[in-house]
Formats: sequence, structure tokens, C-alpha cells
Amino acid sequence: MKLFIRVDASIQIGTGHVMRCLALAQAWQDAGGQAIFVMATEAPDLKTRLKSERMEVRHLSVQIGSAEDAEETAKLARQFDASWVVVDGYHFGAKYQEIIKEFELQLLFIDDYGHAKQYHADIVLNQNIHAHKGLYRNRQPYTQLLLGTSYSLLRREFWQWRGWQRSLRLIAKKLLVTLGGADPDNVTLKVIEGLQQVEVEGLEAVVVVGGSNPHYEQLRSASQNLQFPIRLERNVMNMPALMAWADVAVIAGGSTCWELAFMGLPSLVMILAENQRAIAEELEAMGVVVNLGWHKNVSAVQIASRVAQLLITVGMREKMTTYSQELVDGQGSSRVLSYLKDNFFQLRSVQQDDCRLLWEWSNAPEVRAVSFSSKSILWEHHVQWFKSKFINPNCIFYIAINKNDIPIGQIRYDIENHEATVSMSIDAKFRNQDYGSSLIKLACKQIFYDSDINIINAYIKPTNQASVRAFSKAGFQSMGITTLQGHQAILLIIGKYKFS
Repeated sequence: MKLFIRVDASIQIGTGHVMRCLALAQAWQDAGGQAIFVMATEAPDLKTRLKSERMEVRHLSVQIGSAEDAEETAKLARQFDASWVVVDGYHFGAKYQEIIKEFELQLLFIDDYGHAKQYHADIVLNQNIHAHKGLYRNRQPYTQLLLGTSYSLLRREFWQWRGWQRSLRLIAKKLLVTLGGADPDNVTLKVIEGLQQVEVEGLEAVVVVGGSNPHYEQLRSASQNLQFPIRLERNVMNMPALMAWADVAVIAGGSTCWELAFMGLPSLVMILAENQRAIAEELEAMGVVVNLGWHKNVSAVQIASRVAQLLITVGMREKMTTYSQELVDGQGSSRVLSYLKDNFFQLRSVQQDDCRLLWEWSNAPEVRAVSFSSKSILWEHHVQWFKSKFINPNCIFYIAINKNDIPIGQIRYDIENHEATVSMSIDAKFRNQDYGSSLIKLACKQIFYDSDINIINAYIKPTNQASVRAFSKAGFQSMGITTLQGHQAILLIIGKYKFS
């Protein structure tokens, strides 16, 4: 389970591509996998960060985005036996993807505005609010599209803030300024100059400076001897805590927008690169941010005026918080990972020598606790049951195995009159890693394709919320409470149309 990530960072490129890839790599790690980053630029601070997170980092001496780059990346990925190759950056185009696919590798391409002339990747991910299918008309028939903010990649430090509620002050007094990891045009200095002109009593600010920012000393000098305290922080590891501390932020129109939306922090956005324009304009149209426009066209006086207005207008901030948190729920990394995991395993029919394995899985205490009958299953009873299911033409029984042929779990369908009732369990070693919903989706797709079944029913004990979540994530809809064998059960169903 190796995730091979080709991405770069520099003063010109910025750090956003690496940071969102880090979010995906962390989710992969938590699922038991290993992440390898491959970079052609020197970014020592970022490389230190990646290594501190137990990520392996390799360096390529190639021209970024060249055919040689693609070939060397593919060869290295094959050498590592990578499950997936992830490519993120504007230098990587159609030919680059084509070369990766010629090496028979699975490719996830992270994109922002449809810059490649054609798309050969297995999956294209565009987490931006303006993402739409029209950007990817020239794609291969097999290419899947993951579009929109529900796929926003948030790093591990944000996950613990799911469900957190922001409290709003009548007069906001705490400002956060973060304009990306590099900020080559030193727009941060203009913002600091603007903040000096904001007349709100008790104001304080934190200015976050990325490791690739070459203007640190100038910013440190500018932030001293002001009418209110400005704290300069570099290579910050606790961004969610700072976003929770702040009442208002001044930011660039990049991927930080999705982090701030998740945290419900009212923000003023400056456009530092042309590819940020659509994000800023769309977010402003939705009432999520205040768009200050292109950074060269905004003066320090204008920054001061717009910041002051937002600080004293609590109603406006309240709406921005509500609208922004509706956009990003913090589950984006898990959603993307579930698509990658569909390729972690395959299904095979149950065999006679699976009898004991299934008995051991069924008799696990945590499985019995959520079953409609909590009694332990005697071996001789299990053998009789297994034999009856094995020879029954109306029972379809799969074992999920990974690339090393290790069983992950089981899923069974009992069929009657074009409908099936499903039962599923995951081996204890693979639980809490999102395998359940992936297995359900894969098996349902298979059974709908192979049979004339139209509806699949799942009956789940009301206390078994983990299974309810897994089936819901796989596309099942709850039909409410019913009765099964004298017990209350939640009925969830899915139709064949979902897979047509």
C-alpha cells in the first residue's frame, strides 16, 4: 500500500500543492499505507516537515514536467511497487499523464482549472468550488472525476475540529494573516501596512509566514513598534488553533480558503495568482468571503477600510461563518481515499476452506455484540449453515482479498424475487480504515452487473452506527425502523439505478 506523490514547491510554485498532498498522504498513512514524496525542487523546510511525519522523500534531477520527469517518476514508482501515483502541479500536462499510464500505473491527477489539453489519469481531483465536467471534456472513457469542495483535502491537524462551533464577538479584535507559503511579491508587507491604519481598540494580529517566504526579516521589522501587537510566526504547525483563535482572516485565494471555510473563519481574500481569481469571485458571490481583488490593485488604505468594516459588522461575519461551513465538512481526504481503496482489494467467491475463517470472524465478540443474535456460534452449527449457503444458488458469497491475497472481510447476498439482503463484516485488523464502505460499493456494483437483482436491503441493529455509516457512505438510503426476527432494525436500501 504505497502512495507515490510527485509534487514540487518553491518561491514561484508556492507550497499549496505539497500541503494538500500531505493531507492525502496522512489519510493514506492512517489507513495503514506508506507515502513517498518525489520532488524536483529544493524545499528544505517542507522536506523536513514531510520526514517528521514519517514520509519518505526522494529527489529527481530533471526538468519539471518533461518527458524525462514522467519516465523517471514512473520507473521509481514501479520500483516501489506503488499502488497509486499522485501528480499535482501546473507543469504536468497530457503527455506526462500518458507516459505514467504507459507504465501501467494507477494515476490520480490533482488539478485546479483544466490546464492539461487531455486527461489520461484514472482519477482527476479538482477540489475547487468552480470545478465542473466541462473542464475535462477531453478525457479517457475510464477517467473518474472528483469535483467540488466535498473533496477538499485537509491535513490531519484539522480532523479533530470536526463539529467545532465558532463563537462570534460583537466587535472582532483578533486578526490572522496568511498569504501562502512563499508570497514572492511580498503582499504580506502591504497587509501589515494596512493593518497599521485600522482603528479598532484592543486589536491584535498573528501573521503567518511560510518557510519559502524570502521576506521574513523585512516583515519582522515592519511588525515592530506598531499601535497594536502583531506576532510573526514561521513554519506554523498549529494552523487550526490559530484559525480558531482568530475572528477574521486576510488570506490568498488558494487552498487555504478550504481550511478557513471548514473552520468557519470570516475572511478577506486577495488574489495573488490568476488561477485564484475564479475561487475568490465564486466564494464572494456565495457570501463566504470578501474579495479584495488582484493584489496589485489594492492599496493599504483599501485593505484597512475593508478589514475595519468586517471587524465591526457581526451580522456579516455570522452569515460568512454559516455559508463557509456548509461548503467544507472536513471529510474530503476520506472521500478521496475511498476511491483509491476500491483498488486495494478484489472479490473472490467463497471457497470451502473459508469455513473456519468465517466462523472466527462471526464469533468475534464485537461482531456478536452488533448481531441480532448475540450468542456465540457453535462450530458444528456453523459448518451446517456454511454448507447450506455454499450450495444455495440464491446465496452469493464473496471474500475480499488485498494484493497479497490476505482476506480483508466478507459480504453475502441472500436473494429472493429480484431483491437481495446483504450482510457484511471486516476482519478486526482492517477495521476503522474505511474498508467497509469500499467493500460494499464494490460488491454491490458486481452483483448488480452479474444478476437481475434490482434492490439490495440491509438490516442493521440500531446500536450498530458504524455499519449504518458504512452503508450510507456506500449510497444506501435509510427507510427508517422496521422489525426483523422480532428485533428492531434500521432498513437501508440501494437500487440498481445507482450503478447504471
